Amino acid sequence: LDAALESYELAWRMQQVAPDLLDISKESAETHELYGLNQPATSRFAGRCLLARRLCEAGVRFVQVNYGDNSANPAWDQHSNLPKHAEHARRVDRPVAGLLADLKQRGLLEDTLVWWGGEFGRSPESERGTGRDHHNTGFSMWVAGGGFKPGITFGETDEIGFNVARDPVQIHDLHATLLHLLGFDHERLTYRFQGRDYRLTDIHGHVVKDLCA
Repeated sequence: LDAALESYELAWRMQQVAPDLLDISKESAETHELYGLNQPATSRFAGRCLLARRLCEAGVRFVQVNYGDNSANPAWDQHSNLPKHAEHARRVDRPVAGLLADLKQRGLLEDTLVWWGGEFGRSPESERGTGRDHHNTGFSMWVAGGGFKPGITFGETDEIGFNVARDPVQIHDLHATLLHLLGFDHERLTYRFQGRDYRLTDIHGHVVKDLCA
C-alpha cells in the first residue's frame, strides 16, 4: 500500500512540473539557433537535446537521448547503405555540439557526464558492397564533462580498424570509470536480486585513471 501511495504521489509531482519543463518554446532564439531547432535536418534531434539540458538543469539525475529515423532499418544499422551515415551525422552533429556548449556555458558540464555511443561499431570491411556489418572488437565512444579529461584520444585499433591494438577499454571498464566519477566504488556497489548480491560491473572492470582529469 505504501508503494502504491508513493507512486501516485510521484506521478502528481511530475504532473505539476512536467508541462512547463517540457515546453522548449520558452527558450531564446539564440538557444534555438545553437541547437539547430530552426533547421529542418536537425530540428527533431535538436529538440531532444535541448530537452535533455532542461531536464539536467531541473535536477533529473539520468537522461537518455535516442536518435532514430523511424524506419524499418534502424538509423545507424546500415548493412547496405553506408552513405546514409553521412545524413545521420548531419542530423546529430549540431544538436550534440549545442548541448555540450550549452551545458558548459551554464556551468552544468562540470557535474554532468555525457556519454555518446552504441552497443557496437561497424566492421572495417565492406558488406554487400556498400555497407558494414556489426563489429564489437574495436570501436569508439566519446565522453565529456563530469571529471573526464578533455581533449584526448585514448586507445588505438590496428591499421585496418579491426581489433584494439593499444589501451583497450572494455565496457565494464567504462562502467567502472563512470561510477568512480560519480563517487561510487564499483566493487562495493551491490544490489540483491533473487537471493544473490550483484554489482553493476559483475566480476569485471577496472577504473581507467588515464581518462580522469
